[in-house]
Amino acid sequence: MARRRRDRGGKERRKGIYLLPNIMTSASLFSGFYAIIAAIKLNFDQAAVAVIIAAVFDGLDGRIARMTNTTSRFGLEYDSLADLVSFGVAPAVLAYQWAFQGFGRLGWLAAFLYMASTALRLARFNTLTHSSKQYFLGLPCPSAAGAVASMVLFCSKLGFDGEGRNLAAVGVVYLLAFLMVSTVRYYSFKDAPWLQRHPFSAMVLFLLLMSIIASTPKIVLFVLAVAYVSSGPVQMTYQLLSKVWKREDASTQREV
Repeated sequence: MARRRRDRGGKERRKGIYLLPNIMTSASLFSGFYAIIAAIKLNFDQAAVAVIIAAVFDGLDGRIARMTNTTSRFGLEYDSLADLVSFGVAPAVLAYQWAFQGFGRLGWLAAFLYMASTALRLARFNTLTHSSKQYFLGLPCPSAAGAVASMVLFCSKLGFDGEGRNLAAVGVVYLLAFLMVSTVRYYSFKDAPWLQRHPFSAMVLFLLLMSIIASTPKIVLFVLAVAYVSSGPVQMTYQLLSKVWKREDASTQREV
């Protein structure tokens, strides 16, 4: 999640409210609010698209603020409040209206847990004294919201409906809530060395990715969301297995 961070090096930031990055934040907030209204009116595809658009604007506001050196404490707080609406309340309302109403208490508790986990993740992010630029601690809330939105679009595209789909959606939302507040690390792509060393190749790759998404967006976006959500647990499992294998190799060598 591209966000405006406090300066860790003790360098004083300029004060005030800066227009351009906060316009992007406002656009993200507007998209999140529109998603809530669309979900209430049962326009689920429109709500899902609005959540994804909100994630795009959220990625732009922090990047613009860093590029133009217009970060501020106001921007940080405003961004967090907008994120809670766009990536906490909006996906929760969308999921509840789309699939959870038939489950009674289990349904609205799943929606509430998702929203609460988003708030907890944002609070933890804002209070971290040391943070890595390469990794996020826990699943970023825009990615979790994108996973919910892409799931809605994917099921709409393939015509999935019924009790089985709704039950699976409840399980997915509980899983996303857990991953947001977990300590599983997710790659941030902020300082990817390959992208910096090969800007032209990165641009070609970006255009190719956009072409693939444009061909079948409802399916490709869901596949990308699943791949990113799965990347954290897969990487953590691989690291744990690597440690076990190294210990076994070391014990085997000692015995020999």
